[in-house]
Amino acid sequence: MMNVSASAPGGFVHPALFYRGQAEYLAGVGGFVRAALAADEPVLVAVPAPRLESLRDSLGVDAAEVTWTDMTQLGRNPGRILAALQEFADRHAGRPARIVGEPIWPGRTQAEVLEATRHEALINTAFAGRGATILCPYDVPGLPAAVVSDARRTHPTVIVEDKNLPSAEYADPSVVWADCDRPLPEPDGSVPRFGYTHGELGEVRAYTGAWARGTALSTARRGDLIIAVSEAAANSLAHGGGSGSLRLWSTDGTGVVAEIRDGGHLADPLAGRRRPSLASANGGRGLWMIHQLCDLVEIRASDTGLTLRMHMTCA
Repeated sequence: MMNVSASAPGGFVHPALFYRGQAEYLAGVGGFVRAALAADEPVLVAVPAPRLESLRDSLGVDAAEVTWTDMTQLGRNPGRILAALQEFADRHAGRPARIVGEPIWPGRTQAEVLEATRHEALINTAFAGRGATILCPYDVPGLPAAVVSDARRTHPTVIVEDKNLPSAEYADPSVVWADCDRPLPEPDGSVPRFGYTHGELGEVRAYTGAWARGTALSTARRGDLIIAVSEAAANSLAHGGGSGSLRLWSTDGTGVVAEIRDGGHLADPLAGRRRPSLASANGGRGLWMIHQLCDLVEIRASDTGLTLRMHMTCA
């Protein structure tokens, strides 16, 4: 059984499990889950579907005691993962939660990996002081070396060949967050920019709707795109200097991208990644909704303002 130190009361443990092959995966993650069940601790397993089914089979009757989630669905947009983990822990307040989360798997795009790396860093901020253990498996042979290297920066401890070791490369979450602010690639060809200011949200919605009708998005997803763009534009007017600009483009017929630029700043890196309270005076509900609607959300901050890219697939 894998040696993972459980969280102490009021403490948080966040190890990366570096595995090679199915046998190591089942031994490591399965051992972690069995230890949690033996201690009568609530367990959430959020991993890609093929791994999920193998784990269920290996656990046998114990699988019925586990909460299972397909990470390829939950984590399609990495910005949605953190809230789900926190909500699971909140449902079991007063008990040390055990969670398996695998947000990066072979086949992820570079943009998705970057946002998932932000997520891994922000876990340490969001769960600081909480009695929980979150184990994050990494497929060493299947992932680029840079991804494995970043995992050492986002996890205080790493597990290699059943050895639980401190990570000498672990970095402050704010440092990793800043390192992920890499320049966004420009779309192919010229894309028109639609400017807006106070009183023009209706025009933003109409412009987006007219453009979306020429894409392969379903009727429902066109509606989602209009809502997401409207929420982003409303944030520009309220927090981004009172004006902004919108660009819309397609990606080889497989998806669409909406980009909002304004003069705003993101004071809280966790904004939109955790469910805002209805009583909260700090807002954040618009960005939360955008994360729920979109398949990928990219945010870049600079001295001159904020860029928000919202991706939706047409499938």
